[in-house]
Amino acid sequence: SRSVSALNGSGRAPRAISPQVFAERGLDRVPPDGMLPVTVPGTVDAWAALLERHGRLSLAQVLAPAIEYAEHGFPVSEIIAASWCRATVRLQAHPDSARTYLVDGRRAPRPGEIFRQPNLARTLRQIADGGRDAFYNGPITAAIVQTSDQYGGFLSLADFATHHSTWDTPIS
Repeated sequence: SRSVSALNGSGRAPRAISPQVFAERGLDRVPPDGMLPVTVPGTVDAWAALLERHGRLSLAQVLAPAIEYAEHGFPVSEIIAASWCRATVRLQAHPDSARTYLVDGRRAPRPGEIFRQPNLARTLRQIADGGRDAFYNGPITAAIVQTSDQYGGFLSLADFATHHSTWDTPIS
């Protein structure tokens, strides 16, 4: 008989963060913005684990369409453009977010406008070429940790190096 398994690809909390960090800041819950809610990104490891166990294609083959869209762009749909527009003020609040997600760092893309993400394409290409370790043990990792440090986050190189998704047996 065939069994069902579940992959938990959730990002884990940084080792250096604790409930005390939130208490010291007078917080009784995790805020929705800023660096405090940021966990180790688990997606890349989950992709690799899933492909290793169940895949027929390589990570490079699976990422190729995403790289293509990030590099050459895609037309923004009406629904996505409206949602993006509503997020403009929040995206403008941080220079990196504005530079990454807003046209000329000022406005959301309009319906039908072609939106490109060359930095995302470059990162995905590095992952396609170097596998999960390109993300968890290399220049990408160092850049993420440096940004975390710059803005008061808690991520460390060790958090990335030790991150792994887990396979579980579903309850039903």
